[in-house]
Amino acid sequence: MDTQTKIIIGVVVLAVTGGLAYKQIKSDAEVGKTTTTSAAEALPELKVPDDVDKISVTNGKKGEVLLEKKGDKWMLTKPVAAEANQQAVKSMLDNMKELKVKEVVNATATDEQKKDYEFDADKVVHVIAWKGADKKLDASFGKSGGRGQLIMVDGKPSVFAGTGYSSYVYAREVKSWRDADIFKFDDANANQVTIVNKNGEFSFTKGEKWAGTFKAKPADPAKPIDKFDDTKVGELVRTMKALNADDFAAEKATPAELGLETPEAVVTVTLKDNAGKYTLKVGKEEKEKKYFAKKEGSDVLYVIGTYPAELAMAPVSKFQKSGDGGAPPPAPMGMPPGMPPGMGMPPGMGMPPGMDPHGH
Repeated sequence: MDTQTKIIIGVVVLAVTGGLAYKQIKSDAEVGKTTTTSAAEALPELKVPDDVDKISVTNGKKGEVLLEKKGDKWMLTKPVAAEANQQAVKSMLDNMKELKVKEVVNATATDEQKKDYEFDADKVVHVIAWKGADKKLDASFGKSGGRGQLIMVDGKPSVFAGTGYSSYVYAREVKSWRDADIFKFDDANANQVTIVNKNGEFSFTKGEKWAGTFKAKPADPAKPIDKFDDTKVGELVRTMKALNADDFAAEKATPAELGLETPEAVVTVTLKDNAGKYTLKVGKEEKEKKYFAKKEGSDVLYVIGTYPAELAMAPVSKFQKSGDGGAPPPAPMGMPPGMPPGMGMPPGMGMPPGMDPHGH
């Protein structure tokens, strides 16, 4: 066989080998590595009852979150003890009822294959649900691909493909499992608001419209706010009525460390007919113009966004109508802007074109 023939055969073999490799890579990209299907493997049922009362979610490197139902509320018990986001737990329970296993992807996956399927500790989402002491679900969720969501079930060696899994309802940050509601009230019932901050003390009372007074120091008499804009108070109340936390302070942080014992601002909204009072203390800046905060009657230390914090720490001008308020009065005709009244006019200033400084 001559050299040219050998080269041609080599090119053909290389092309065939490359084509097979590409086909395998493309196939593997759907669910990981080489897959085999075993019709003999019994498909598990992932049925979760309505009365589950404990759920563990381990989200890869982010660690475990433990949720437990106490009375009629879900509580977060790990990694911190706090009231849970009830809607987040409900969304997860609803999604569990949609989980279905449809086929076996690999009946005898090796450890290396499991890693490629993303069942390794750094990436897997492992969910366990109990009713009392009875374990109702123990499933791990790996890669999602063309064949569906890869699932492994406790006690079974196989890797399955399934449907119904929504990763976002399980793989939340810890803060998203917590109840972020700070205040909830009907702003139509608010009839009094006070703000105390470094600028002074504000008091707003609602009749037909909001009226506002201000004093710079505690000993000063309260005076009506000049050019008062009552819509700004409505803006503040609407912000407070459904105030949510952006985040939470570190677990071991104290109010004193966060500036909440001597706060930058204190806002109180009072509802008519003694229907409730809502007080928020705003402390030090956390980062990026977000601030630590605490509501009266709760030990939870929140982080609130820039906008509500700015309203709480606002100067008088925030509650005044915009326009020329505070601007210097316009200069008399022919006077340079900023020149004090009574000063002489520079020679020639304000004269008609062509007239000399002596009026000729």
